[in-house]
Amino acid sequence: MGNKEIVLKAAGELFGDKDSSAVDRWVATDYRQHSSLAADGPEALRQLVAGLPEGFSYEGARVIADGDLVALHGVYHGFGPEPLVAFDLFRVDADGKLAEHWDALTPVVKDTASGRTQTDGQNAPADLDRTDENRKLVTEFAEKVLKGADYSVLTDYISTETYLQHNPEAADGLDGFGAAAAKWGEQGKNLVYRTVHKVVAEGDLVLLQSEGEFGVPVAYWDLFRVADGKIVEHWDVIAQIPDELPHTNGLF
Repeated sequence: MGNKEIVLKAAGELFGDKDSSAVDRWVATDYRQHSSLAADGPEALRQLVAGLPEGFSYEGARVIADGDLVALHGVYHGFGPEPLVAFDLFRVDADGKLAEHWDALTPVVKDTASGRTQTDGQNAPADLDRTDENRKLVTEFAEKVLKGADYSVLTDYISTETYLQHNPEAADGLDGFGAAAAKWGEQGKNLVYRTVHKVVAEGDLVLLQSEGEFGVPVAYWDLFRVADGKIVEHWDVIAQIPDELPHTNGLF
């Protein structure tokens, strides 16, 4: 069983079946937690699963596997008063157990600027033979544009013909992104990227986990789809970094 299948099976039993005994089957004894929702270790995860409400469910949108890292993108229902869009990232150890977990969540927005939802669009990775070149492209984009704020090279990386946007406040195309960025700037929420912590790539899908500011300290999770050497689609979650966590592992 590959790492993608392991994570899907484990997540299905934990959060689909709400079976807390799945912790014994799928979670390493030294499980390291980075989420703001749970303390460290397998017992805290067991308590979280055991405490899930009756109406809780998870609606998966896509899965990306890259070595020992597997990312899930989907929507949680019943984790709070409103549905939450989430990225979950798991590290699978050599024994096939979930060994580490990071996540970011944000409320579902029904009326978006592009008319697209925060999770719709292409589901499965394609162009699997282009994983390395797509990873390289998005990594360069992150360094030069996101971190370096050099927007003069934006069109070297993002398609001027097709750029589908799933951020709820941005319309499609570069003009849509520019208008949203200007609006955020007026609100004192400039897009500032300090550190890219992880790059997870499979085929045409590349996920970045980054740290920066958006008016307040935030975690940026950006998922890009690449076609013919240009970024053509974008999904994201921007989550404020809490002042305190229920563990000492940090959010990243």
